[in-house]
Amino acid sequence: MKIFNTLTRQKDEFVPINKGEVKIYACGPTVYNYIHIGNARPLCVFDTLRRYLEWRGNKVDFVQNFTDIDDKLIKRANEENTTVPDVAERYIKEFWTDAKGLNIKEATVHPRATENIEQIQNIIKTLIDKGYAYCSGGDVYYRAKKFAEYGKLSHQPLEELEAGARIDVTEIKEDPMDFCLWKAAKPGEPFWESPWGNGRPGWHIECSAMAGRYLGKTIDIHCGGLDLIFPHHENEIAQSEAANGCEFAHYWMHNGFINVDNHKMSKSLNNFFTVRDVAERYGYEPIRYMMVSCQYRSPINYSAEVIEQAKNSLERLYTCRDNIDFALKNAAEGGEIPAFIEQRKQEFTDAMEDDLNTADALAAVFMLVRDINTAISAGAGKQALKAFAEVFDELTGVLGLVYNRRTETLDSEIEELINKRTEARKNKDFKTADEIRDKLKEMGIILEDTPQGVKWTRS
Repeated sequence: MKIFNTLTRQKDEFVPINKGEVKIYACGPTVYNYIHIGNARPLCVFDTLRRYLEWRGNKVDFVQNFTDIDDKLIKRANEENTTVPDVAERYIKEFWTDAKGLNIKEATVHPRATENIEQIQNIIKTLIDKGYAYCSGGDVYYRAKKFAEYGKLSHQPLEELEAGARIDVTEIKEDPMDFCLWKAAKPGEPFWESPWGNGRPGWHIECSAMAGRYLGKTIDIHCGGLDLIFPHHENEIAQSEAANGCEFAHYWMHNGFINVDNHKMSKSLNNFFTVRDVAERYGYEPIRYMMVSCQYRSPINYSAEVIEQAKNSLERLYTCRDNIDFALKNAAEGGEIPAFIEQRKQEFTDAMEDDLNTADALAAVFMLVRDINTAISAGAGKQALKAFAEVFDELTGVLGLVYNRRTETLDSEIEELINKRTEARKNKDFKTADEIRDKLKEMGIILEDTPQGVKWTRS
């Protein structure tokens, strides 16, 4: 498999540290609000990466954190006259509602920053002892310029990063580019005791501590959105590699942004949508489909038209899967398994091996759908139909799609009418058959006569 590595700016052959085992750290949400559709993209993309690697036979340790102490949580708690833990608990619960709706698998571990204060303080102490960090006014800062490779992920020299960054200039910093590892406590804010005084961790140090605790000093893949490259991931590298004396992550994957009607999503433009907003109108699965219908590094333009197209495409997938089940009920035993199954499976695999190209992988799935529908119309046998079901479920499962299948039943009156119509057609009593068909249509049941028998759907 080749992965576009932000660190090297090229597609690198993916070779895990330990063969057959992959360690992935994905930056999770700051739990002060509902997740928005921009948050949903890395959730869906890197869940798909995990599913693919597992499908290929790897054991994946997947860690995704919750940032549950942060300026935004403190602000929300103050606005609502409640506590930071209350805010965090509420929105972690809401996160799970949306994550399950999007068919996101639970991570191997979902650590919280507040559960890792000891680990955070240990790294800070190590950085101070090595001269990479210093105490000032109750805060602890990281000396960015001391880390010789600072800027290697964003591929910019320190001078350019300094010129382009929003730097908090303060007298207690040695240098404007230094960033905070530990924040001194302010009145009314949550705090923990530390050797440097009461305070709380900075944002960047949290992920270094959690990745190290649950995955080790060096991991295979670190991933997140493009907006995290600088400063968050750049600072993670500086902290982790200075403290541990080894490479932090071999591969860095970053997904592209989501625009709304060709504009950057922004509350000020009134085009800011939470996952819950969109799901209440269109359902969750069209959101996931939209996320995997595009190669993960490309931008996505969200619009009502795009999400409607996603719904229509999903309908084609569900119809194909239902067609397989329906054909199986009356299929003859035997029948050769068509060669196109392995061909489409290989095309799907080739696409995913090429930097997780889910767009081309999805195209292979729709070619499979076309082939399956043609084979069913030609009277495919039971052996072939079982193979169709197996490969369809495998490939859509890797993409995390077609997860809302439901078995519908008919009441006895409708079943009796369908049977009477079938009998009338056998007896060439087409007038009665048409009358029953019209009556069923009025009852919301649409019939389709196929070579495998009568198929019904609800209108």
